[in-house]
Amino acid sequence: MQKRLKWMIPGILSVSMILSGCMFKGEQSLEEMDVPPENVEMVDDLDQIDSKMDSQDDQTAEPVTETIDRTLYLLDQNGFVVPQTLSLPKPDSKEVARQALEYMVIGGPVSNILPNGFQAVLPAGTQINGLNLEEDGTLIVDVSEEFMNYRPEDELKILQAMTYTLTQFETVERIKLRINGMDQEVMPVNGTPISEGYSRANGINVFAGDAYDLLDSKAVTLYYPAQHDNQFYYVPVTMPVQLGNQDIYEAVVQALVDGPSAELPLLNVFREDVQLAEEPDYKNGVLTLTFNESIFSQPENQMISDEVMSSLVLSLTEQPGVEAVHVKVKNHEQVFQEGGEILSEPVTREEMQHSGSI
Repeated sequence: MQKRLKWMIPGILSVSMILSGCMFKGEQSLEEMDVPPENVEMVDDLDQIDSKMDSQDDQTAEPVTETIDRTLYLLDQNGFVVPQTLSLPKPDSKEVARQALEYMVIGGPVSNILPNGFQAVLPAGTQINGLNLEEDGTLIVDVSEEFMNYRPEDELKILQAMTYTLTQFETVERIKLRINGMDQEVMPVNGTPISEGYSRANGINVFAGDAYDLLDSKAVTLYYPAQHDNQFYYVPVTMPVQLGNQDIYEAVVQALVDGPSAELPLLNVFREDVQLAEEPDYKNGVLTLTFNESIFSQPENQMISDEVMSSLVLSLTEQPGVEAVHVKVKNHEQVFQEGGEILSEPVTREEMQHSGSI
């Protein structure tokens, strides 16, 4: 019976993920426009122009490149696909998706800005031949034949990294693949089906989980902390959570409090006796969670750690309709973040990213 359940897990998990709609909010638009430079120096005298040209001959000035923060999905030291926010040169307005992919190529322009412990995911030498966005939100990605030079065990990682990077743009719902202009029904090395496209509903770092009643569970994407060189980052893991008599918000919180499976090299930053003191309250895109005092990492200062806040906000804003999370503690009017700021307002996913939590 155990063996039979093991074979059933992938199929049921896939259905659960599609039904649960584990989709990120669109974070950015493909139509980002460049702002014309405002620091153009005006010269009235032709002699000044000659003087400037002579000066440029004497010394080479470093060009100032305008940058923009972009979330790319890379591989960490454990082989997980994880988001990292990097500062990239600001591209032309219609080149944002192409640039994101180009910065995911092994040995490409990302090499000089990769965080320690992370690596690019697309095969070396891959060229982006073209991108075509269809009306239904499908982005067709045409790549060169070098894309086919990857190991079978990396196939899903490549698909997930491409999908999650490109679907951060609000107009993109799923991706399809072409190689040198030829539509691909399956991935070229291990044969993963992609004829219907690949979306966030397919999950990321998919983990079957511990022993669950699969008929009473739902697939969600949870963010557990990991650490490298004293820096925390957050690993998304799509897995089933047990519902029982809980709603989905309570189930997500409980899964985070319980921590990751012992099979996963990830961290649990919640204290054992953390509990919700009241039922979650969802209204107009804001999910309010009221905890007991055990949520404090520093009870004497009424402080909640950044790692706890990030895990909660990133995981719960995965749920449809949840745009922000308001964390409260019963019998305490004020709650503080690690930096001393008062947690008086709901926190959005974008604020977590802007603060460097991803």
